[in-house]
Amino acid sequence: MSANPARRVLGDLAAEWRGRGKFPPGPNDFSLARTHQVAHDPLPLLLGGYEEFGPIFSMRLLHSRVVFMLGPEANHYVTVGHPENFHWRESSFGDLIPLLGDGLLTVDEDYHDRARAIMMPAFHREQIAAMTEAMATEADLAIDALPVGEVVDIYEWMRNLAMRIAMRALLGLDPDEAGKGAAAAAHFERALGYYGIDFQWRLLRGPGSPWRKMTASREVLDEIVFAEVARRRADPDPERQDILSLLVGARGEGGEAFTDREIRDQLMTLMFAGHDTSTSTVTFMLHELARHPEVVARLQEEQDRVLGGEPPTVDQLEREMPYLDMVVDEVLRLYPPAWIGPRRAVREFEFGGCTVPKGAYVNYCSWASHRIPEVFPDPEAFVPERFTRERKAALPRGAYVPFGGGSRICIGKRFGQTEVKLVATMLLARLRLDALPGRTMTIRQMPTLSPKDGLRMRVGERAA
Repeated sequence: MSANPARRVLGDLAAEWRGRGKFPPGPNDFSLARTHQVAHDPLPLLLGGYEEFGPIFSMRLLHSRVVFMLGPEANHYVTVGHPENFHWRESSFGDLIPLLGDGLLTVDEDYHDRARAIMMPAFHREQIAAMTEAMATEADLAIDALPVGEVVDIYEWMRNLAMRIAMRALLGLDPDEAGKGAAAAAHFERALGYYGIDFQWRLLRGPGSPWRKMTASREVLDEIVFAEVARRRADPDPERQDILSLLVGARGEGGEAFTDREIRDQLMTLMFAGHDTSTSTVTFMLHELARHPEVVARLQEEQDRVLGGEPPTVDQLEREMPYLDMVVDEVLRLYPPAWIGPRRAVREFEFGGCTVPKGAYVNYCSWASHRIPEVFPDPEAFVPERFTRERKAALPRGAYVPFGGGSRICIGKRFGQTEVKLVATMLLARLRLDALPGRTMTIRQMPTLSPKDGLRMRVGERAA
């Protein structure tokens, strides 16, 4: 994949020319306004396209004609039914390669399957349980630091907590150690900021550009990670349970191990995929709970009954707190952090009576699909009861896809869900977070769904 913007644009134009006459219907005129809206407020456009054209349509964004596939059947087609028709690497996921390298988000086919198979044991239930101690320790310290009676940006609070958890659980680093954990956290945040700016600014190169700042932070991260990999190889410790140590020792069925570069790329990918998503999910959950005190009361009744004032275990979070599951599911329906699933067609295919040419950019969108009224009635309402075990089982396949689906479903799903549930449960056991009167929340889309300009809330003591 070339990082040269001009080459990418020329390649896109050539692919569209070869597929001319084969795109699904939709607006094809050049429109900066439409491109801006997709980047900043895409739901009205996407849901409008679904209403006008059905589950598959296209629209021109900047120089490219992009295909969108929405709804349960479309989601299932892309993620489970026919994943062989698509690549991730040549989609907009390819933009992540300069930071992430060749991790699970940016590779395809046999190489992806091999890497995922080697990594899977690191995310087994037993390993996640071993990491919850680090999660709980960091969460306890962060909750203690919240100033009762004052207003805080809960998004920034959770972002800092999630980064500290990632440093410990993924890299096995002390987040307060200036030369390693603290530096890695700071430079990862700085590099990640590149993907939060508008696309046109990401095209700039040269001194002082966002690109140059991102690559400079990437180089610092590489130094830290490669030094840690070398240290773990030289002095392996079977007692260490962080993901980095587990990947150093991981072996495939044939005894093959990851190279240093592969470990680095997979770690950066896990940091990218896990840090922002947990941050956003907890933040959006607290936003909705502040608007629905009856849900808070039911959550607290459940946790008091199950936990008796003790920190939760993985068993309790996964098996004994069904209402917490329902609340998290509903938060992820309304605000799936990985809100769009970009792909590129590697062969021509047909769906919904339309032909999609080889080389076309194709996106499914969980954010829009989760708000289709015929699938989720009153879709804007926050209703955890949608996700009772019976109602969830009755959903059409492909209706609910916050973590993707099929062989490429998010490998860190259990890790992320455990972190979200644990932090929320520990927080609700001690404190109350109230919305500020007259304040509204605006959502931004990049790099993951999150509240624009943060989310300021007032910290209070939990009601007796």
